Amino acid sequence: MGCLTCENLERTFEARLGEYVEACSSECYRINKKFAAHKNVEMERARYELEEHRAVCLLALRVPLLLPQRDVPAGIRRVAA
Repeated sequence: MGCLTCENLERTFEARLGEYVEACSSECYRINKKFAAHKNVEMERARYELEEHRAVCLLALRVPLLLPQRDVPAGIRRVAA
């Protein structure tokens, strides 16, 4: 069963990405690029939140299993330490 938070953040990111692509392809983009820039910031925020949660979510899945240190990726070992 997947993580509901991951799924929600993925949907949010996909929605923000769609809004950004739509803003870049609109007629208004040629006149005023601030709207597309705002949508880009919103999309990047959603992407960042998704990436941050995935790092924590992966850690939450790995640590309770009590895997040996050699089986845990190096980036997670640093966070867990």
